[in-house]
Amino acid sequence: MDLLSKINDPADLRKLVRTELPQLADELRAFVLDSVSKTGGHLSSNLGTVELTIALHYVFSTPQDRVVWDVGHQTYPHKILTGRRDQMNTLRQLNGISGFPRRVESEYDTFGTAHSSTSISAALGMALAARTKGEHRHAVAVIGDGAMTAGMAFEALNNAGVYDDINLLVILNDNDMSISPPVGALNRYLARLMSGKFYAAAKNVGKTVLPAPMLELARRFEEHAKGMIVPATMFEEFGFNYVGPIDGHDLESLIPTLQNLKQLKGPQFLHVVTKKGQGYKLAEADPVLYHGPGKFNPAEGIKPATGSKLTYTQVFGDWLCDMGTHDPRLVGITPAMREGSGMVEFERRFPDRYYDVGIAEQHAVTFAAGLACEGLKPVVAIYSTFLQRGYDQLIHDVALQNLDVTFALDRAGLVGADGATHAGNYDLAYLRCIPNMVVMAASNENECRQMLSTAFQYNGPAAVRYPRGAGIGATLEKELSTLPLGKGEILRQGKDVAILAFGTMVAPALAAANELNATVANMRFVKPLDIELIKQLAQSHSALVTVEEGAVMGGAGAAVAEALAEAGIVKPLLILGLPDKFIDHGDAQQLLAMCGLDGAGIAASIKRRFSNDENRGEPRLVVNN
Repeated sequence: MDLLSKINDPADLRKLVRTELPQLADELRAFVLDSVSKTGGHLSSNLGTVELTIALHYVFSTPQDRVVWDVGHQTYPHKILTGRRDQMNTLRQLNGISGFPRRVESEYDTFGTAHSSTSISAALGMALAARTKGEHRHAVAVIGDGAMTAGMAFEALNNAGVYDDINLLVILNDNDMSISPPVGALNRYLARLMSGKFYAAAKNVGKTVLPAPMLELARRFEEHAKGMIVPATMFEEFGFNYVGPIDGHDLESLIPTLQNLKQLKGPQFLHVVTKKGQGYKLAEADPVLYHGPGKFNPAEGIKPATGSKLTYTQVFGDWLCDMGTHDPRLVGITPAMREGSGMVEFERRFPDRYYDVGIAEQHAVTFAAGLACEGLKPVVAIYSTFLQRGYDQLIHDVALQNLDVTFALDRAGLVGADGATHAGNYDLAYLRCIPNMVVMAASNENECRQMLSTAFQYNGPAAVRYPRGAGIGATLEKELSTLPLGKGEILRQGKDVAILAFGTMVAPALAAANELNATVANMRFVKPLDIELIKQLAQSHSALVTVEEGAVMGGAGAAVAEALAEAGIVKPLLILGLPDKFIDHGDAQQLLAMCGLDGAGIAASIKRRFSNDENRGEPRLVVNN
C-alpha cells in the first residue's frame, strides 16, 4: 500500500504522476476487497468503479467540483480516497461510516443517495445553482445502466438538455456489457477525438460556414458514422454531447477523455463500460452473489449458508411458486429485485408470468393495475422503502379503482446495516390511510404464508409486510390457507395490561408479558382492525399498550387510538414503536433495543408508564414475580 497510504484526500491524489495511477488502482482494489471481507457490505459494484473513481478525483477539483454517485453503493473507493480509509473497519456499523454517501459524513459526499436514479436531477440542480450564483464549478452525475431504466433519470435528462451554458457531465457506468480489445482501442481514439476541443470547434465552425443543405448533410453523415461504431445517439436527442463507450478500467482512456470534457460547455454525456467484481475472479464470475456479502475469506470465497431457519424472503418465494401452480392467473412483478425478493425460482418455473420491469417502481404499480384490469392477479414483490416511490400510483391507479393487486412488502421495519435509506419504517402509516387497502403484518413465517394467501384471495388491493432475515423458526403448512379478514388472536392471557402487538413485535411482546403477567394479542391486521377484540381487551384490562416495528406517528398504535375514540372508550393507552427520527445503520437487534422494542425495553416502558401511577388516576401495574 505504498501509494494508497499517502492519499489522505484527493489533493494528494492529484500530486501523483499519471504513470503511478495503475499501481494506485491495484492497491485500492486490494484494500476494498480486504476491507469488505472483514465488515460485509457491497463488493462487486465497488470493485468495478476503482479506476473511474481515481480518474474523477484526479481530473476534477473535488469537493469544489461536485460528484453525485447514483445509488451510492459503489462509493467505497471514493470514501477511501477522501479521508475515510482508516474508518472503513467501521463500515455500516453502529456509529461507523455509512455504506452510502452522506452529506453529514464528508464534504466530498455532495448529495446523500441510496435509492436509485436521483443523481442527474441533483447534479443538474447543483449546476444551475452554480450558474445562478456566478460560480465556476462542474457537476458530475455517475449513474449505472440499471438506474437509467428509471423514469426519473430521463425526466432529468429531458430538463437538462435545454441548458447549453452549464457545466454538467453525466457518466453512464455501464457494467452489463464488455468491450473487446480491438473495439476498445478504437473507442479510445474516438472518445478522445469526439471530446477534444478540435472536434467541438469544427462542429461549431461548420454551423457558421456551411450552407444549410450541406450542414444538414454533414450532420446526418456525422450521426451515421458515429452510429456505426457507438450506440445510437439517443442521448444527443436530449441535448447532450454523447461520447463513448470507453473502457472504464483504462485510465489512459478515462483521464484524457474527462480532461477534454471538462473544457466543454453544456451538458455532456460519457458512456463508460466497467465490469462488476473487476480484479477478483470470484466476484467477476458471480457479481450477484458478491453484490452485498457478509464477512468472508477472500481466498476461499463465500460459503453456502448453513442456517436451518428460512428467511421471510424464502417463505415468499416458495409461496409464490405454490400459489402460481394453484392459480394460473397469478403473475409476479419485481422492480429489478429478482434475487432480493426471492423470485429466482418463480422466474425459472413460470417465465411467461414473471416480469422484471427494471428500476421503475411507479411503472411496476401501474403495470400491475393494468394486468388486474384484465382479470389477472398480479403480485408486486417490492421492498417497503421502494414502494414509497410508487405511492401516487398505489393511490390513484390501484386503490381508487379497487383493483386486485397484492403487494408483498419485504424489508419492513429496521433493516440494520443499510440504515435509514432502506428502512421500511413508514408503510403502516402510509398504507392504512388509503381507502380499500387491506394491511397485514406477519409475526412468523407460517403466518406470513397465510397472510400472502389471504391477500391474494382478497378481491382488492392488499399488502403483507414482513422483515428482512430469518423468522422464529415456525413450522410451515403446505396448504395455502387463509386467515379470517380483520381478526386477531389472543396468545397469552394475563391481567391489568393488554399488549396489542403487530407483526414482528409479537415475540418481544410475549417476552415482556411473561415478566409483567400481561395479556398479549397478535393483532395481525392493521387495516381492517379487529375492533371487537380491541373493545373486549379495553373492557377487561386497566390499560392498553400497542407495539409495532414502524413509525409511531400515524401507525398501528394511532389506528387503535382512533378506534377507541370512535367507540367512545376512554382507556389509558401507551403507544410504542419507532421514534420520529431517522434511525442510523447498525445491527438490527441492537437498534431495536435502543428504540426500546425488545422484550426488556417493552417491559421497562410499561413499568415506567403504569407502575405507581395511582396518584394520576391511572392503573397500578402489578408485576408477576
